[in-house]
Amino acid sequence: MDTILALLEGNQIFTPRVLTEYWGGFVTTAQLTVLALLIGLALSVPLAIMRTSKNPIINYPVFLFTYVFRGTPLLIQLYMIYYGVTLIHGIQESVFWVIFREAFYPALIAFTLNTTAYTTEIFRGAIQATSRNEIEAAKAYGMSRALMMRRIILPSAFRRALPTYSNEVIFMLHATSIASLVTIMDLTGVAREVYARFYAPFPAFIFVACLYLILTFALVYLFKRVEGRVLAHLRPR
Repeated sequence: MDTILALLEGNQIFTPRVLTEYWGGFVTTAQLTVLALLIGLALSVPLAIMRTSKNPIINYPVFLFTYVFRGTPLLIQLYMIYYGVTLIHGIQESVFWVIFREAFYPALIAFTLNTTAYTTEIFRGAIQATSRNEIEAAKAYGMSRALMMRRIILPSAFRRALPTYSNEVIFMLHATSIASLVTIMDLTGVAREVYARFYAPFPAFIFVACLYLILTFALVYLFKRVEGRVLAHLRPR
């Protein structure tokens, strides 16, 4: 009898109302992941170029940024931005309070800065791995540094960085699960709420784990297809 009651209680987790809550959590997770990755990608390209500069005034600040955000836990970064900014004197009376009063935007800033640091180093390594023969050939054609970077170095670096960057995308998807610790109702936050409501941790969290697995497999499949196209010239014929 107890087993039957437990099963009936577990079935309440998958009612239309609860599934709608899971859908809302999925949308929030997708927004955090996609926005952080897009903004981080846009920021990391110029930072990676600066990181390869031989000028220490240009190189060192980027190195310091990547060192700090790669060397500290993402959870601490999230707490520092979410809780720490509120301690700044006068922040609540400033125009920036519109951003920091909602939990979503501090979390987005933390995730963006973190993925920017990792992606910058990924692209930096890919840029430095560019063949010297390609660079010398571009110089022989009379290309400027900017033109060489746009036509030769960056396209080649993007192809080399793609397999590593795909891991960063998956990592960021999984990292967004800590957003629930600052009151954001993402997938993990919804699972915690369902667990607290029905006292059924296994169905709630296993369901979310399956959703993350599906998203991860979809991303892996997508990147494999992209790699198959951009790296087709490396396949044996």
